[in-house]
Amino acid sequence: MKSNRFTAVFTLLLLLAFSSLLPSPAFAASKEIIQLQTQVDQLQQQMTQMKQSFDERMGVMRNLLEKNTDAANKVSAAIDGLQSSINKQQTDRAAQVDQISGQIQALNDTMDELKVRLAKLSKQFEDMQSAQQSMAAQQAQAQQQAQAMAQAPPPDVLYNNALRDYNGGNNDVAMQEFNDYVKFYPNTDLAGNAYFYVAEIAYKAGDYQKAIANYDLVLQNFPGGNKAAAAQLKKGLALIEMGKEDDGVQELKHVIQRYPRTNEATQARDKLRKMGQVATKTR
Repeated sequence: MKSNRFTAVFTLLLLLAFSSLLPSPAFAASKEIIQLQTQVDQLQQQMTQMKQSFDERMGVMRNLLEKNTDAANKVSAAIDGLQSSINKQQTDRAAQVDQISGQIQALNDTMDELKVRLAKLSKQFEDMQSAQQSMAAQQAQAQQQAQAMAQAPPPDVLYNNALRDYNGGNNDVAMQEFNDYVKFYPNTDLAGNAYFYVAEIAYKAGDYQKAIANYDLVLQNFPGGNKAAAAQLKKGLALIEMGKEDDGVQELKHVIQRYPRTNEATQARDKLRKMGQVATKTR
């Protein structure tokens, strides 16, 4: 609409300029000029009104734009504030989570330490119980031994009875009596003899393993006793009887080396000679 009015005004101005160049009566020209001026004034008024209306609308639009801009800025500020609040809450929560995690880890460490202490206390308690039970068992055993020794015959009587039964061929009775002797009197000099005769009874019965075990008790506990040489000789013979000839031969050679001038050394040499062994060789 605005464009059509400007076109009409421009057309009128062209007409005025063209009419001024044409030859016409002065009155007619004046009348037309007046009309054109009137129309121009009207158009100018309309243009002024349109400009005012346009300016007013632009002001309204500018005002609305400013309000919208302010509202948008407020919304943006609110969003930024909300985002900052959310970020702060997240940071605080992360710090709280880290703090709680640290506390949990500290509690776990404390729990592990308590478990270790509890395990140590349990071990100490078990050791105390074991020691107490061991002491009780030792006391009971000592009491039993004391009672048995109180009831047992004197050592010389018990040993002589066992030796008499052994020489009389009562091997079962002699075995029990010799075992009783080493049970009641394990630290006497005759205890080595008692072990030896227990081994001898087992040897005669063909129980070479038991015999060797008792010969070893003589050699280990009474190496300087009067049955040491005989115990080593008979141990060698028992090993040979079990089929362990190499071990038996070495034991016989030890007899010759340790007790060279004894009757047991002579028997060992004879046995080695019969086996085709050189008596002078040692391990």
